[in-house]
Amino acid sequence: MKEIIAKIDWQKQELLPVVVQDATTNEVLMMAYMNEEALELSLKTKQAYYYSRSKQRVWKKGESSGHTQEIESFLLDCDNDTLLIKVKQSGVACHTGRRSCFFTELTSGKSVSDVEVDTTAAYGVIDTLYHTIQERKNADPSTSWTAKLLSKGENTILKKVVEEAGEYCFAHKDNDADAMIYEAADLTYHVLVALASKNISPDRIKQELARRFGMSGIAEKSSRADK
Repeated sequence: MKEIIAKIDWQKQELLPVVVQDATTNEVLMMAYMNEEALELSLKTKQAYYYSRSKQRVWKKGESSGHTQEIESFLLDCDNDTLLIKVKQSGVACHTGRRSCFFTELTSGKSVSDVEVDTTAAYGVIDTLYHTIQERKNADPSTSWTAKLLSKGENTILKKVVEEAGEYCFAHKDNDADAMIYEAADLTYHVLVALASKNISPDRIKQELARRFGMSGIAEKSSRADK
């Protein structure tokens, strides 16, 4: 294990590109990245661990969905800077519920495979919505409100966040529970659009909330003031 890791120049590249193939069919399932920690965990456990650039952390494949990957082999390329792993896939590889992450035909934009599993319950509505917003970046603005909003740029996106925050405040002042729920949903959606425009996963918000959990509000504010 140490010999494999030692071949990789981690000073040159902090993240190692990883191509993932089905061990039986050789179908390409996905492409991801590993840092040194993720590679060590993968080699030790024979379960796939990756480094998420959007979440900014190491994650085990299937930690939310249960769609894990048992690694059968590790193959390092001739330049020692790309890894190929062959896996036994449990469930599906893609967060969209498709078998493989490669399902969009480039020239036509059409999907060449169908959704096999509804992943909404596994990933939760917030993460599912965030990934949907990310996918809409490449959609036609004439048919997708999200694509249209993203295409208009930062000022329009932020204007909608402020607008929806104001509408929630008015609903709150009116003590209208139904309106508060409706406006909070609108505000959440537009904040997610803003985060997606900067490729910031909501998982990082969860990490920040987890960091603050158990810390008093006064201590948390003091820690920010010290920076």
